[in-house]
Amino acid sequence: MSGPLYIARCAAVLMLTGVSVCAQEQSQSPQQEETEPQAGPAESGRWNLFYQATSIGQYHGTFHSPYSGPFSLRDYMERDASLTTTLFFGLRLEKNTVLYFDPEIAGGRGFSGVDGLANSSNGELPRVASATPKPYIARLYVSHDFALGDAMESFESEENQLAGQRPMNRYTVTAGRFTLTDFFDNNRYSHDPRTQFTGWAVMYNGAWDYPADVRGYTWGWVHEFHTRNWSFRYASAAMPRVANGLRFDRRLFRNRGDVFEGEYRYAVRKHAGIIRLLNYENHANAGNYAEAIRQAELNGGTPDVTSTRRNGTLKYGFGLNLEQEVTKDIGIFARLGWNDGKTESFAFTTIDRLATAGVSIAGERWRRQFDTVGTELTTSGISGVHALYLARGGYDFLIGDGRLRYGPEYISETYYSARVLPGIFASFDLQHVASPAYNRDRGPVWIPSLRLHVEIGKNTFTGHAKP
Repeated sequence: MSGPLYIARCAAVLMLTGVSVCAQEQSQSPQQEETEPQAGPAESGRWNLFYQATSIGQYHGTFHSPYSGPFSLRDYMERDASLTTTLFFGLRLEKNTVLYFDPEIAGGRGFSGVDGLANSSNGELPRVASATPKPYIARLYVSHDFALGDAMESFESEENQLAGQRPMNRYTVTAGRFTLTDFFDNNRYSHDPRTQFTGWAVMYNGAWDYPADVRGYTWGWVHEFHTRNWSFRYASAAMPRVANGLRFDRRLFRNRGDVFEGEYRYAVRKHAGIIRLLNYENHANAGNYAEAIRQAELNGGTPDVTSTRRNGTLKYGFGLNLEQEVTKDIGIFARLGWNDGKTESFAFTTIDRLATAGVSIAGERWRRQFDTVGTELTTSGISGVHALYLARGGYDFLIGDGRLRYGPEYISETYYSARVLPGIFASFDLQHVASPAYNRDRGPVWIPSLRLHVEIGKNTFTGHAKP
């Protein structure tokens, strides 16, 4: 059975299962929300359990392509599908200590083996070459709060978040397996490809080459100092042994990723806003584009950045992240990103410069409270030496046409997410790509997508399914 067909059938089973569960919950307690009292904000959850399944089907047709390379987006019609299904389990070990464990199954084969776009189109496909769904541990970590005062703030039960109160002023240490995007570069309007935008450089800052294996996860620790209006975070995490690798480099004193982020929360006429400033410094067994070009000039042939790899090579960059509520149901967001542009793209994607902005609108205006429509524009770019490397026939781990007439990669994306039943959502997404992989000789490309998403969850007090 072919990969996309197998995934589509698995997705259908999971979605039907979700429909059945939600329908049973509705039939057993149709007036649940009206008759059952809501849990008090101070009530602490001992444990919770959530489930999600997401399937995304995508298509692109033919487009202008006078030449291509081994890492190009194919210029013929492609149809592909992805599937992820995850259990989110949280357990309170003691008052301020929690454990989270998320087993996950993921599969799918993206366009051209998830190659050919810097801002790849499906955030549920982190460069995994196998179409067959495979199980793995997504998260397994412990987090402890050290209280720095008596003030408290309340939290509702969510995925990887137990209901209850936490110290308002706190120092938190988290250690284990996770994705750094769980803690850094968050954004209310654009952070989750399962329910929001699906482009890689829209869900996270594409110029942040965040430490991760091929599936997007790593091992490390996170420190956070949190107050009412601002937070400061630091993390140190394992880098992959090779670009886009599955195994981690254990030489942590020499090769690792360090991330710093400051966050300020404010309000404009009672509408919340947040500004985040991020800095990262990666040390890895990575190469240098300028050195690869010099080697090719001396020895002949095409430049190969992998031949210049050295342990401890530094790559650094910065990111700015803004979210602002305009009205109760309208929000805007923006990200800017920059990295040194001279060091091999290694862990996330091939973007040295980034600017993205968009708007998200909730469906209350047309009496669809749980629907959302969003639109955005992302401009991605690379440094001059990086562009020269590609123009002379070099390849990164996910782009390379053999030649290059450089231009920024522009991608606009619009989606509409509709709640079909409680816990079940269907979305239509449309992306337009100009200059795929920074090549003005190729494209443009239209990419329509259809997404189905199921989410179900219970906690120890209310037993409510998620709306």
